[in-house]
Amino acid sequence: MPPARKRPRSYDPAKIRTAVFAQFGHVRNSVGALSADRLDRPTRLGDWTVRELVAHIAMGTESVSRAIDQEPPAKAELSLPAWPPATAAFADANIDRTRVFTRENPDLDVLYARTEQRLAERLAATPGERLLATRPGAMNLADYLVTRTVELVVHTDDLNAAVPGLDVPYDRQALAACTRLLADALAVKAPGGSTEVRVPPYAVVQCVEGPRHTRGTPPNVVETDPLTWVRLATGREEWQDAVREARVRASGERADLGGLLPLMH
Repeated sequence: MPPARKRPRSYDPAKIRTAVFAQFGHVRNSVGALSADRLDRPTRLGDWTVRELVAHIAMGTESVSRAIDQEPPAKAELSLPAWPPATAAFADANIDRTRVFTRENPDLDVLYARTEQRLAERLAATPGERLLATRPGAMNLADYLVTRTVELVVHTDDLNAAVPGLDVPYDRQALAACTRLLADALAVKAPGGSTEVRVPPYAVVQCVEGPRHTRGTPPNVVETDPLTWVRLATGREEWQDAVREARVRASGERADLGGLLPLMH
């Protein structure tokens, strides 16, 4: 595994744009196959139905176009690793906004086609340095698109969980960016060098206060796969359950991350 990161992570803007379109396209293709009875199914997101979840995915993607259409803020306010916890303040409002948005957009095929077209038009004319006024805080467009990989991957997983057999694919670049951003958010929340968190093949970070190792195998190691990490970081799975069922391997006295998770809801 490569050494844990010491400098802010950078993302290739072209790859992130491609990843956002790819993951949104995977969802769009799958939504077209959902019958009315499947759209009425419950999800693991409170009392949201699949229809509301699908509308929320489009709404989160559409937020890029809406933000581009607004006047840019004077300066950036939010770094990428600070974005996951900053979303918590808007969770309840998003529930209400999603319900309204779902009622206003009953034709999901039309909604997804319009969202994709608007996004393509806006991104073609907007540089990554352009500042956007987003709900958690002002960010540049390139960074905000990285956050869209989190929204898309997390809610794709919610959709797959709600509709067995749907099997919406995960774009590799989108999953990689999502995994890395959530790992970096953990390192910011619990700074230190005593514990190494590995999510191969995409991310490794050091966190938690304590003795820092300099060579060889660190004394405290956590390792898991990308989707399990995403579920832990967003509260879709409990730490103890993942450890007990061997989806997480944790060794060392500082390897229990249960008190640090989730990072966002």
